[in-house]
Amino acid sequence: MDLERLLSDRLAPAFSAVAGGPVDPLVRRSPRADFQSDAALALARRLGRPPRDIAAEVLEHAVLDDVCVSAVVSGPGFLNLTLADVALADMVSGLAGDARLGVPVTAAPQTVVVDYSAPNVAKEMHVGHLRSTVIGDAAVRLLDWLGHRVVRVNHLGDWGTPFGMLIEHLADLGEAGAAHELSMGDLDGFYRAARVKFDADETFRERSRLRVVALQGGDERTLRLWQLLVAQSERYFLTVYDLLDVTLSEGDFRGESAYNDLLAGVVDDLGRLGMLVSSGGADCVFPVGFSGRDGEPMPLIVRKSDGGYGYPATDLAALRQRVGELGASRLLYVVGLPQRQHFAMVFAVARAAGWLSPPARAEHLGFGSILGGDGRMLRSRAGESVKLVGLLEEAVTRATDLARRRNPELDADAAAEIGRAVGIGAVKYADLSTDRTKDYVLDWERMLALDGNTAPYLQYVHARIQSVFRRAETTARPDTPVVLTLPAERALAVELLGFAAVVGEVERSLEFHHLAGYLHRLATAFNAFYERCPVLRAPDELRESRLLLAELTARTLRQGLHLLGIRTPERM
Repeated sequence: MDLERLLSDRLAPAFSAVAGGPVDPLVRRSPRADFQSDAALALARRLGRPPRDIAAEVLEHAVLDDVCVSAVVSGPGFLNLTLADVALADMVSGLAGDARLGVPVTAAPQTVVVDYSAPNVAKEMHVGHLRSTVIGDAAVRLLDWLGHRVVRVNHLGDWGTPFGMLIEHLADLGEAGAAHELSMGDLDGFYRAARVKFDADETFRERSRLRVVALQGGDERTLRLWQLLVAQSERYFLTVYDLLDVTLSEGDFRGESAYNDLLAGVVDDLGRLGMLVSSGGADCVFPVGFSGRDGEPMPLIVRKSDGGYGYPATDLAALRQRVGELGASRLLYVVGLPQRQHFAMVFAVARAAGWLSPPARAEHLGFGSILGGDGRMLRSRAGESVKLVGLLEEAVTRATDLARRRNPELDADAAAEIGRAVGIGAVKYADLSTDRTKDYVLDWERMLALDGNTAPYLQYVHARIQSVFRRAETTARPDTPVVLTLPAERALAVELLGFAAVVGEVERSLEFHHLAGYLHRLATAFNAFYERCPVLRAPDELRESRLLLAELTARTLRQGLHLLGIRTPERM
């Protein structure tokens, strides 16, 4: 049950009657009541009337008696709405028998392509890959749960001139030796060794250039060596995804090389459409509305002066394939904010070419950076990018130590299981609870805290509820009537009924800090309820009602955290 939508549906006809046309009631949570409507203030100028008079007339038309105990005009013209306890209790009772907790499957499913993670072959994943992978995985989980057809695309960097150097180094090592070295997971070491040879040895440099020509020309042995490099890298990436507990799999890899055969067609079609302009020997498109600092139109270079293709051509080819072959109507690109202009230009060119037209739409889900305690980009002590595996292993180690200190009786396996759930959850939640367009500081003490807006706090509240049921030696009965006798019970009921509205909002915005914020409010409301409303010592009728409220809280926390890719241990 979406309370905001319920109240909006009740108020909309009344506002329309007063305004003479459709009006959004603008219902939201209120600090002075359960909800408030702000629409009368927005209508005042249009109707030339005082907003309080408009609000009062709306109340005369609105049918609210069966859901609200109070509906009053407040302040300059707000409508303050307080729900009736009986209606609130009935709606919460309805959640008990609903496996989806009031969240409907979408009535208009779309094919959604989510492009995320995107590491580079022969390079280890570093902390810079964390946000794309975590945000993209949350988007996939949420959209899939809502009933959309979701296609994961892990756009690997597996092509380009550096591969001549890498393949030549691999050839020097021999296939067996290279396969062994790469299987050890030290991709950065392999890359650095190749780079050292390239920088120091003119003969190796020339061989590397020839190897690029052989690769692009389809030489059989060169392609086999390249495939070995890609396969070993993908094997390593899958171990990282397993540790991070994300849903990316082997079938989701799609490298840049997959679009090679489509690039010439992209450029040819842009030429036929009259969109290509030669600039400095390169083939460019100048999308409307983009200019440099000098005020001159800014080009999107689709074919370089040497005849090679750059990222814009690959991205245009991928977009065409996703819309044309996959039938995507929503394309999501989970890439850092520094690429904002690039994607804006790619989307503009695609629209101008007719390759991206309604109902298909593309969105760049940009995100900020992860900072160290000094407020600068997070780096290792040696000044290098922090390896993602190292960061995740440190999170698990810290969380496991914390679990052992809190519960010395835990055996090694239980401590390790809790440590992984809490450690990985803490890393993900620190990311997802932050507005994705903002930078955030990686702070272990805050991330792993058992209080505040953190994953361990939410996991602790979930585990606390499981402890209640273990002590009760029973489960909640879904047919139990909910009884609301105290303010803390009522506040928890209102929060439980807010899940559907938040999920609907995040489906549209993909701003997961709203979902995280809701889960934190729910957990906080439960803790207040637990402290003020005895559960196991309550009289039978109240006991059953409060057990049901606890069970609904646990289910909502579990489902909400699952959508964020975070596990909920039974014990902490």
